[in-house]
Amino acid sequence: MGIIAWILIGLFAGIIAKVLMPGKDPGGIIVTILIGIAGGLLGGWLGKVIFGIDSVDGFFEISTWIAAIIGSMILLALYRLIAGNRRHA
Repeated sequence: MGIIAWILIGLFAGIIAKVLMPGKDPGGIIVTILIGIAGGLLGGWLGKVIFGIDSVDGFFEISTWIAAIIGSMILLALYRLIAGNRRHA
């Protein structure tokens, strides 16, 4: 997939992750998009390493979207943990 496709998947995966994990986040929409893009890459890599699934087959493959959303949720949770600890320190 091209970089434009990853940006689009990341955008939507970040938004979906934010909807699935409601709460106050220290970042805005740009951070959500960046977390979504990174989460898509992370989810695709984890799916390949752990399960041996090539989830980066195409833009319309459901496995690509599931991997991107799960990766985005993981990164969003980590971001909340790290950024939340900085505010309380």
